[in-house]
Order: sequence, then structure tokens, then C-alpha cells
Amino acid sequence: MKKFFSLLAAVMLAMSAFAQQTTLEQADAISNNESAGGGASPATEVHFDGKGWWNYVKVLAADDMEGRETGSLGLHKAQEYVVEQLKQAGLEPAGAKGFYQPVHFVSRQIMEKDSSLALLHKGTIVPLTLGEDAIFSTRIDLAPAVEAPLVFAGYGLSVPENHYDDLSGLDLRGKVAVIVAGAPEEIPGALASHYQSAGERWKALHKAGAVGVIAILNPNAMDIPWSRISANRAHPNMALKDAGFDETAGQALAVTFNPEKAAKLFEDSGHTWQEILDLAKDRKPLPRFPLANAIKARAAVNRKEVESANLVALLPGVDPKLKDEYVVLSAHLDHLGIGEPIHGDRIYNGAMDNASGSAVLLDVLRTLKPRTLKRSVLFVFVTAEEKGLLGSRYFTTHPTVKPGSMIANINIDMFLPIVPLKVLTVYGLAESDLGDTAREVAQSLGVNVQPDPEPQRNAFIRSDQYNFIRHGVPALAMGVGFEKGSPEQEIFKAWRTQRYHAPSDDLDQPVELEAAGKYEEIIRGLAVRAADDEQRPQWKANSFFRRYAPMAARAQ
Repeated sequence: MKKFFSLLAAVMLAMSAFAQQTTLEQADAISNNESAGGGASPATEVHFDGKGWWNYVKVLAADDMEGRETGSLGLHKAQEYVVEQLKQAGLEPAGAKGFYQPVHFVSRQIMEKDSSLALLHKGTIVPLTLGEDAIFSTRIDLAPAVEAPLVFAGYGLSVPENHYDDLSGLDLRGKVAVIVAGAPEEIPGALASHYQSAGERWKALHKAGAVGVIAILNPNAMDIPWSRISANRAHPNMALKDAGFDETAGQALAVTFNPEKAAKLFEDSGHTWQEILDLAKDRKPLPRFPLANAIKARAAVNRKEVESANLVALLPGVDPKLKDEYVVLSAHLDHLGIGEPIHGDRIYNGAMDNASGSAVLLDVLRTLKPRTLKRSVLFVFVTAEEKGLLGSRYFTTHPTVKPGSMIANINIDMFLPIVPLKVLTVYGLAESDLGDTAREVAQSLGVNVQPDPEPQRNAFIRSDQYNFIRHGVPALAMGVGFEKGSPEQEIFKAWRTQRYHAPSDDLDQPVELEAAGKYEEIIRGLAVRAADDEQRPQWKANSFFRRYAPMAARAQ
């Protein structure tokens, strides 16, 4: 089946020339109408049927792209294809080197045969089995050896805005904090997600004196079964080469623990894992206490330098004043590359994650012509999202346009058109009036809008819009949604369990082309509205993230 779709992708490359020409002719017609009318057309004047989008997905998620691992030949091949599409659409290069913005990384891979984990319990060494009990995380720069007492720190969160602090009264000096992934229900979703980010959580733990973290996955919020997490535990992680980006400096140990094996951590502590799990399931506050165990870790890590790039393209605006402001449409082009085989398949194609988002950008940009919108539009295809949002972090820290000139970000990541689009989930809906505009555009197309129905999954901080937000740019991510308790929710849950970060996220899966087309209409409509509105999007007065906006913007 894989070979069949590789051949199909090659055929589609040839067939897509006709489709792309048709789209260009449509775009020309739209451009002529806009020029005559003195403004951009509303979203309803462009109809997407999903077929053009799927043609792009077929190219980007084909086997010959080899899963588009950051720094790989497969990703470079995908980038060359995207650049060719940008040139054909008449967009201008806006990177540091043409369309490219080079980004340098350090790759870190655990050498498991030379590494070990064990508990020290009442003077006895209790070995842990890597892969079965726990795994090392190379998202941080692991120390070669760590031996330290363990303290259970609940969710490990300190949230001043809610007067909530799991670390208050705990002695964490020189110790490793054991935490459960998640947050109590009393903390609002977006705020809880922010403080669960690696940098924010470590900031509080480091201040309290901790030297490392053991995170127990919450089985009630796991997207991927442990077996699949474990299978790819030796896959390299990356960090930005510039040490100034290191938000986990001082962290010597990072371990992820299998929830099915977590009971052994709590032996002789006066508490049980089942007690903790029952509370965490309902997002209740957790007790905090010293554990009777210590951890002994030895980590051997292979390090090497890797180079990749973000792609940045410009659609110039027409207004003399507003053309120097930018609406940013972003999507990550990278995925996981080649990994451990599942059912004999080693290529992690990433069709929905995130060839789908990159394909939306390519399909939408062909319906927009230069100098027809008041503001300029940047199309940014970022790298290394799967490594911890690294490409977008680099871009938002080192933008290729004037700092402060990006006024909105619309990010597309795994929007999952696997059911009809009746409900649109908008991440960040209540944080800025960009969310209000998204609601208006969606409702004009007969689509209801809702905030994140599953805040415990932390989707708000798990994609590239989060880095734009941290630089003061009002930003949204949106996806095809479902009503809680509906059959559609079960379809999404099954997709994440079976296909998310698996080789089966490939071209041999059912998609709803009509849902994809309507989603594209919403994306285009929102981009046009943001580019043509006289007023740039504003943070809501009660949004926590308003603090990241420039002082002048906060004063408005």
C-alpha cells in the first residue's frame, strides 16, 4: 500500500499542474475583482473543495519525503517543493537567505546501552527497566550521573495569578521532584497550559532548589499509548544551538515514568499511586510529601550539530501605512522522520501532522495576489516543531521583518478534517479580539465556534502560535471540533490513539474533503479580515498574555 501511494504521489505531481493552473486562474479573477472594487474579497467569494489541499498533502506526506525529520534530506526535499510553489504564486522571499531562514540545533540521542535508572529504597538498589518503567528525556541536557532523594510535588506548578503553589513548604533543595502531568481544575485552561510549559515549570522548580524532574504521565490525558512512546525513546531530540534559548539550564535529570509502573515510586510513603491517580483524574489538588525512594541515574548522550531552516514568504500589502504591518500564517513542515517500525512500517509520514497545515497555506496563498490587501501577509513554514516548537521560537526571537510589526498570527497544526466541520475549536478564543473575528467568519459560513473542550491536553502551548503569543502577537490555532460526549469525540480519540505520531498518519486514511475546504475558507476569511481591518487585533483586558504585548499596545 505504501508503494502504491508513493507512485500515486508521483502521478499527482504531474496532475497537480493542471489543478494549480486552475487555482492560479481563479486567483487572477479574484485579484481583478479586488482591484476594481478597491479592496479584498470576503471569504465567501472563494470556494475550496478540499481537492487542491489534498493534492498538496499527497506530495508532502509521500514516502519519498521520508517523514520530514528536522535536518533530514526528506525535509529539505519538502522545503524545495514548497519554495517552488511560493515562486509560482508570485510571493517574495522574506527569509535571511532568500526564502530560507537557517536555524542551528544540537541533536541529543540517549545511548541506552550505556545508561541506567534505579531506585534506592532503604539501602537497596531497585533497577528500573528503560522503556518498560521509564525513559530519559533528551529535551534537556542530561547530566552524566545523578543521585538524589525524591519528593512528590503534586502537579509541580506555581501559579501566582491564582495564588496556587505546589512547591510551598516543600524542601526540594538538591532533590528530584516527582510530578503528575496536568493541572488542577481551578486554574483556567490557557493559564494552566502556560505554567505547564517546560520553561515555566522548571523556573519554579529550579528556584525551589530541585535538580531534576520525574514526570508521571496522566493516563486520562495521554494522546499516545505508552508502548508507542517507549518504542521511539531513542529517537533524537534537539535544542537550539544558542545557549541563550535554554530555558532548562540547571536541570540535571528529566525522566518520564510509565503510569502503569508508578506505584513503585510511592512505596512506604504513606500514600499510594492509586490515591494520586484518582485525584488527578478529576483534576483535584494533590498532596505533596517526601518519598521513601531516591533516584540513581546514569545517562550517556550522543550529541551532534544539525542545521535546518524556516521558510518565509511575503505577500506585500497595498496601503502606504499598513503595508509595513504583517499578518502571519504559519504551519510546521517537519515531522518525525523514520522511526521504529509499527506493523512493518518505519516512515512516519505526518499527513495530518502537519502536511495538512502546510497544504492549507499553499492552497490559500494561491487565491491571494500581491498588493490587494492593506497589510502584508507572511507565510511561515517552520521547522523543528516536533522538537519543542524550536523553529517558531527562533523565528519569533529573530524575525525577518521589523520587530513589533507582526500584528496577528494564524497557526495551522493538525486541524484534523476527519469529521464534517460543524464545530470549530479555537485555541486562544478568549484571549484577544482575533478570536471574536474568527467566530464571526466561521459563523458566516454556518460553523459554530467553541474554546478548547479538552484543556487537560494542553493543546494551547503545544503548537507554534504559543511562541508568537510569548512575543506579544495575538495568535490563534484552530481545528475541526466536536461536541463533548458525541460520537465525533470518540473518532478523534481513536485517531490520536491509532495514528497520532505513528506511521499510520499517512495517505491511506479517510479524510473529509468538504470539511477541509470549509476550514480553508475560514482561514482565508480570517486572514483577509485581519489584513484589511483598520484596527490591529487587541488583547482582551483580562487576558494573562496581554503582559507580553509592547507597553504601547497594553495602554490602548
